[in-house]
Amino acid sequence: MAQMLWVGTRKGLFSVRQDAGHWRIAKPLFPGEPVSQFAMSADGDAYAALRLGHFGVKLWRSLAGGSEWKEVAAPAFPPKPGSGPWQDDPTPWSVDLVWGLESAPDGRLWAGCLPAGLFTSRDGGGSWQLVESLWNRPERREWFGGGYDHAGIHSILIDPRDASHVTVAISCGGVWQTRDGGTNWTNTSAGMVADFMPPERREDPNIQDPHRIDQCLADPDVLWCQHHGGIFRSVDGGMRWQAVAQPRPSAFGFAVAAHPQDPQRAWFVPAHSDAQRMAPDGRMVVTETRDGGKKFSVLGEGLPQHDAWHLVYRHALVASADGGTLAMGSTTGGLWLSEDAGSSWSCLSRDLPPVAVLRFA
Repeated sequence: MAQMLWVGTRKGLFSVRQDAGHWRIAKPLFPGEPVSQFAMSADGDAYAALRLGHFGVKLWRSLAGGSEWKEVAAPAFPPKPGSGPWQDDPTPWSVDLVWGLESAPDGRLWAGCLPAGLFTSRDGGGSWQLVESLWNRPERREWFGGGYDHAGIHSILIDPRDASHVTVAISCGGVWQTRDGGTNWTNTSAGMVADFMPPERREDPNIQDPHRIDQCLADPDVLWCQHHGGIFRSVDGGMRWQAVAQPRPSAFGFAVAAHPQDPQRAWFVPAHSDAQRMAPDGRMVVTETRDGGKKFSVLGEGLPQHDAWHLVYRHALVASADGGTLAMGSTTGGLWLSEDAGSSWSCLSRDLPPVAVLRFA
């Protein structure tokens, strides 16, 4: 069956369709506008989040899988309290970016934002509610920004066995889980190590910086994390994490894609370091493990191997439902596709705007 890839960029939302064995990029929707997130529901509805700066965050919905779009409500904070424990909160109570967007099997939408507010919608984006049980936790006072001035929620995992079990990752605030649809939350960052902190705080679960987490859909107790300090894996639903072998050329990066069917397998895109956010030595590669993180292979066939100073964002590496097709986009407008699970790659474009998010439909 023909596949379709959605590509959210700084200057619009592109659709890439497989046609007679070839992948063709269509003209963008929302041309010239930054698309920060994209999601699809089980029944085919599509959602695109736009970050319009002075004009704020916007959310658009398509009931026809991308052919007709209508603006819906966007997540928004209530007014900041004028009294009480949060009246002196230094975090702005305004949404700057929708950084994570997921549709649950029960039809509920979840949106993670910058700053680190989590929002839900039960009416397809018609209205949104702040998950106050997470926002009002006293631990939030210690959260801080990674690449941004304030903490943000970028990864949202919904357990396919139980839609009330949701896991979120916060930079920098660790991994949090709810098993009752958002009423109660627990920090489940045990085992992660923040090597950028003083020794006495490196294992503090509340200041961890998980760059991105992903889960194996066939075995949802297996989660993978690309952390600021390396790569971690959990086999107990994210309750505890273990560092895996740290691959060459670098264990630093932002993107991770778990194989949807094989819990032993995952892909990552290395970057040189926090100080140098570019491909190591100007060589674009993907690293892969097939044994749960004991060993890694370096995959670069078809990718530029010199003078390639790309960076791949958190949501710009994605696997198809069967794990056979991978797509990867960069901040310098490169878009690559692999139809053999990463062994070899073909370039679909070198000239797109910076890529923020990829999704297979």
